[in-house]
Amino acid sequence: MPMDFWDVLLAGGALMMIFEGIMPFITPAKWRETMLQAMKLSDGQLRFFGFSAMMIGLMLLTLLY
Repeated sequence: MPMDFWDVLLAGGALMMIFEGIMPFITPAKWRETMLQAMKLSDGQLRFFGFSAMMIGLMLLTLLY
């Protein structure tokens, strides 16, 4: 049975939550330290990392489908 848009969207959201929760669950102190370092980045640097992550994800989806 093929998955429709909402099934895929919910599955993607669930996977994102799982991956986002791994580091604070396994090493909360290191995760906190990393977040403190991220807070020191400028808006431009954060935008660059966010844009890069979106483009890599888009390329992966394009390769898979």
